[in-house]
This record gives sequence, C-alpha cells and structure tokens, in this order.
Amino acid sequence: MTAEINYETDFYQWTQQQAALLRQGEFNRVDLDFENIAEEIESMGRREKHSIRSYLFNIVMHLLKWHYQPERRGNSWKLSIFNGRHQMFGLLEESPSLKPQLETLLAKEYPQARKVAALETGLPLATFPKQCPFTLDQITDDYWPD
Repeated sequence: MTAEINYETDFYQWTQQQAALLRQGEFNRVDLDFENIAEEIESMGRREKHSIRSYLFNIVMHLLKWHYQPERRGNSWKLSIFNGRHQMFGLLEESPSLKPQLETLLAKEYPQARKVAALETGLPLATFPKQCPFTLDQITDDYWPD
C-alpha cells in the first residue's frame, strides 16, 4: 500500500488493497491495517442490526396505521409492510444470529413507531397501546389486522 492511500484519505482504495493483501495471505505485512479492518467488520454487523431495527419500526408503524385507521388503508401502506417483511426475512436468512434479538429490538422500536403512527394518522397517542399489540410472528408473517 502506498503511503498516500490509507483509511482516512481513500476508503474505497483502502478496502480494495486490504482485501487483496488478505486474499494473498499477507498477514505479516506492515501495511495490513488490522485495527481498521476489525472496526469495519464490527461496523458491518452494526449495520445489519440497524437495518433490522429500521424494518421492524416501519412494519409496526404501518401495521398500527392499518389497524387503527382502516378507512385510509391503501397500497402504499400495504407495500411498505410487504417490503419490510421481505427485506427483514432476507437479512435474518443471512444473519440468523439476529433472530433471538428481535424481541429486544421490537421493545426498543415500538415506542417510537407508536408516536409516529399517532403523528401520521392525527389520532391521539392514547389510541395506540403502550405495549406492541402484535406478536413477532404476526409482524414477520402474512398477518393483516382486521
């Protein structure tokens, strides 16, 4: 790796060079950046977890709107729920170790999903239960509130 190309100055080039060194088995090279490689690997895991949280939030928020404002149901909400479920399924298939964390992630995301559902529907916050009314199976399966 040349001195002017490093993690801070050209991230993409750094990734390509570090990957090439690893593939070549160049583990004793002084320009192999172990600290930043480890940090990036951890960061990838955090992004997967963040994506799951985001999909959970979106699915639950739209399920709440679907349930508590049935007169406004439409394809947009339905597609958002469907797409969120599909994306979350794909992430869990690739990272099954996140599945046992879903309950905890849901508990963290539900209060905000509840608030956003209230804001978007114009309904009072008290309309929406303080605890998530949907099970994880309902959230991740083909469940549609009446």
